[in-house]
Amino acid sequence: MTARSAAVGIPPPEFLQLAGHPVRWQLLRELGHSDRTVHELTDLVGEAQNLVSYHLGKLRDADLVSMRRSSADGRDAYYTVDLARLGDLLSATAGALHPALPTGPAPDRAHVRAPVRVLFLCTGNSARSQMAEALIRDRSVGAVEAYSAGSHPKPLHANAVRVMREAHDIDLAAHESKHLSVFADEQFDWVISLCDKVREVCPEFPGEPQTIHWSIPDPAAGHVDDEASYPAFQRLAAELETRIGFLLPVLTDRTPTP
Repeated sequence: MTARSAAVGIPPPEFLQLAGHPVRWQLLRELGHSDRTVHELTDLVGEAQNLVSYHLGKLRDADLVSMRRSSADGRDAYYTVDLARLGDLLSATAGALHPALPTGPAPDRAHVRAPVRVLFLCTGNSARSQMAEALIRDRSVGAVEAYSAGSHPKPLHANAVRVMREAHDIDLAAHESKHLSVFADEQFDWVISLCDKVREVCPEFPGEPQTIHWSIPDPAAGHVDDEASYPAFQRLAAELETRIGFLLPVLTDRTPTP
């Protein structure tokens, strides 16, 4: 039996069969841009809610998508895609087709139009948005101008300072919390909300910036003291590192206007 004949009848990888469904593929694309509620996804894909929920269930069973209740409205829920797992599965799928299949060229940074202005928002501007601002500034090496603010600012959380220093060697000690009204008249390329409550009150900014929502819980909520909440801050730092790692190529892959 030849290698060619032996390959006949081998089914495509399970991931390809799962993600290849048109509705599921569209759901993954939409969630790759921003965390969404079922109602939003229903409008975006143009299908009935029961059908969208069915396909979301399939994606959740495969650990491609996760769901958490909204901190703004506990009756609603946000869906999030696991981009790191998707990347691994896509690489494995390409390898199953051909071991030398290229992954494509890296973005040509010579054509980057800098700086990209990004505003991160959360309720208190005491942890999530401050950490995201500092991380993307550090990782972009000048390609991104990052800022952060909150709808109800409160002092920077001690654990935010601690985890950024210990996990990323970034010093937040001099950072101050700011109200989102400070930036009301400024133009940004991207506005990213990191909690469900601030998304509900986020104003419109000049210039129609791109918007993204990351449904991330408050790491300090529900803990008796700073020591008890520190593991949640560690998980937050890791999640932001992953999300920003996927966001940066999107932000910086911009070519100059002709």
